Amino acid sequence: MGTTPAPAVEVRRATDRMRTRTGWLDSRHSFSFGAHYDPANTHFGLLMASNEDVLAPGRGFDPHPHRDMEIVTWVLEGTLVHEDDAGHSGVIRPGTAQRMSAGSGIVHSERAGGVAAGTPDESPGVHLVQMWVLPDSPGGTPGYEQVDIGAALGSGELLVVASGRREHAADRAVSLRQENAALLAARLRPGATAELPAAPQVHLFVARGGVELEGSGPLTRGDAARITASEGQRTVAGPDGAELLLWEMHAELR
Repeated sequence: MGTTPAPAVEVRRATDRMRTRTGWLDSRHSFSFGAHYDPANTHFGLLMASNEDVLAPGRGFDPHPHRDMEIVTWVLEGTLVHEDDAGHSGVIRPGTAQRMSAGSGIVHSERAGGVAAGTPDESPGVHLVQMWVLPDSPGGTPGYEQVDIGAALGSGELLVVASGRREHAADRAVSLRQENAALLAARLRPGATAELPAAPQVHLFVARGGVELEGSGPLTRGDAARITASEGQRTVAGPDGAELLLWEMHAELR
């Protein structure tokens, strides 16, 4: 008779992440990305990338291709302008659930809203987290979806931002072409609690503020916890509250 594996938690501190800096971009990578390669840190579960980016006003990523990837972007501050060669466009703001399915191939661009520093209409850039998960199967028609869920975030509950899981069909904001993964988010007031989902793999990222993770201690902004065999540990927000992004995954890359 089989036994249920005990939960295992690996805490990754914000300062452990790899970093890319240019004149207009400051990016911190939770997994191997671009020129940064660590064979022991290429993914967790189905999550292939989790990049925290700060883009200067009016600057961004010129048109570039993707394929066979589900890409979810979560804006923390500012606005991000998306355009692609499949005819989709959108402005992503804090509280927007957004997903692009690369499918058989898509070319898109992303840039910060606003204008550059030193101009009469100077405005801030954009601060975002972008996450990539593998789809169920390769190919397919590229797709795009975005929905404003900002008002619901004020409830302090964990919301299903993007999911391909059947159990989330009625309450997800946007869909994913991955039936074994879901992204959830919560904005917690000081002292508020949130219970993580029970799942084979859970990736918890603290986008703002800080929390106490049951059994593991404090996590602050930019920290992450990779939880295997999650049993639904509890998090408690610190004195500044917290904004959490967590992936619930029921399969892993082999």
